[in-house]
Amino acid sequence: QVQLVESGGGLVQPGGSLRLSCAASGFTFSSYAMSWYRQAPGKERELVATISTAGASTNYADSVKGRFTISRDNAKNTVYLQMNSLKPEDTAVYYCKAWGSSRKYDYWGQGTQVTVSS
Repeated sequence: QVQLVESGGGLVQPGGSLRLSCAASGFTFSSYAMSWYRQAPGKERELVATISTAGASTNYADSVKGRFTISRDNAKNTVYLQMNSLKPEDTAVYYCKAWGSSRKYDYWGQGTQVTVSS
């Protein structure tokens, strides 16, 4: 069965760093572009970062550009989100997603909570 399991969330102070991981299983990970999304209370889900299948191309939301880095290790079936210079407005549940050939074939993780507060 397909699984995407996020980890690495938690409480961090403003200006701090956190590294999220998403471990994939049950499908051919290296064939899928991957993204991180986030959703804060009372807000719409936001696309944070995307990485191509081999990791050659990435893109980021303007709100995180220069602070966050998405990467992947296809040998480990894992995608990462390195988050630096964290701000309170980064507080959200973070989800990873695998892009299928159509929307019905997308895969989603269960999410991990990131809280940035002093």
